Amino acid sequence: MSRISSVIRKELIQLRRDKKMRAMVFIAPVMQVLILGYAANMDVHDVPLAVLNQDASPRSRELVTAFRNSAAFTLKAAPASVEELKAELDAGSVEVGLLIPHSFGSELDAGRSPELQILVDGSRSNTAAVSMAYAVSIATAYGSSVTSRSLHAPPLPSIDARTRVWYNPELQSRLFMVPGIFALLAMVFTIILTSLAIVKEKEVGTLEQLMVSPLGRGELVIGKLAPFLIVSTIILSLALVAVRVFFGIVPRGSILLLALLSIAFALSTLGIGLFVSTLARTQQQAMMFSIFFFMFPMMILSGFVFPIANMPPAIQLITYIMPLRYYLVIVRGLFLKGVGIDILWPQLLPLLAIGTAVIGISVARFHKQLD
Repeated sequence: MSRISSVIRKELIQLRRDKKMRAMVFIAPVMQVLILGYAANMDVHDVPLAVLNQDASPRSRELVTAFRNSAAFTLKAAPASVEELKAELDAGSVEVGLLIPHSFGSELDAGRSPELQILVDGSRSNTAAVSMAYAVSIATAYGSSVTSRSLHAPPLPSIDARTRVWYNPELQSRLFMVPGIFALLAMVFTIILTSLAIVKEKEVGTLEQLMVSPLGRGELVIGKLAPFLIVSTIILSLALVAVRVFFGIVPRGSILLLALLSIAFALSTLGIGLFVSTLARTQQQAMMFSIFFFMFPMMILSGFVFPIANMPPAIQLITYIMPLRYYLVIVRGLFLKGVGIDILWPQLLPLLAIGTAVIGISVARFHKQLD
């Protein structure tokens, strides 16, 4: 045990003396939380709008006012022709175009359903879909209010559907994305730090010195991985504080449970970092292997951005071997829902299985290289 502690102490001293590593541990997590946290916002509001009002009646002006009063749209242009409206959309200066035809007001006053044309820039599909739904909702609500006022009749019977949003009442995308960024940082830093540090020892020749020491191979592996488990704990603690200070987001569940489950996740990513170090000969190779073969696929296939349920069945099968898939459910469950281990244990079991397998394979390859 004393020999393992000596290796751990040596690794921590080495990390402390490395200025670049200190910056990566103490500054980079906070900066990443800030940059990604503020940038990762998929809420749709203040969408640039152009209105071509060919009717110019009081009804059409009321409709334009309804759009202007909505937080979803900002009136940016009032083109005089269809060609100008098309040019605004082509230039990207607006994302939604509203064309009100000549007969809009008269049709509405006559009790008929007038037509509107809503043109949406579909190059950003998510924004386009939400913007189109907002536009249709505003137009429909205005038409219903005008009809009820003009007919002086009580509203028709309808179903009273009362909705209640749990966990994220204001439907802020940041509350969903920031915990995901927290999980993403846990993956990125543990893989990169482990792989780069071990490969660096290969480059400078200190790994060979450790190989001829009285240390057993198991002791050497534990001594190399344990410091990075400590460092990853520091990184996640700093990220947790940054999330609280800058975004006001705190886990609704147990922080102790979050720490324990984070350790289980870190074991799998540390194993991946060790595995990368057995493949790479230089730090540049280690970085490339880590990004293109592990971190990028996990970010895409874990559900961090794209829902797994929307992926093809064959791709969904691949996601089951991604540790980040399970950790995202854990982090979002603890941050947003405040659930406990009784809910999260189905995520913990595969995470432990993957971590055990990855560490086992990585240690076997590391031993083979030592031979």
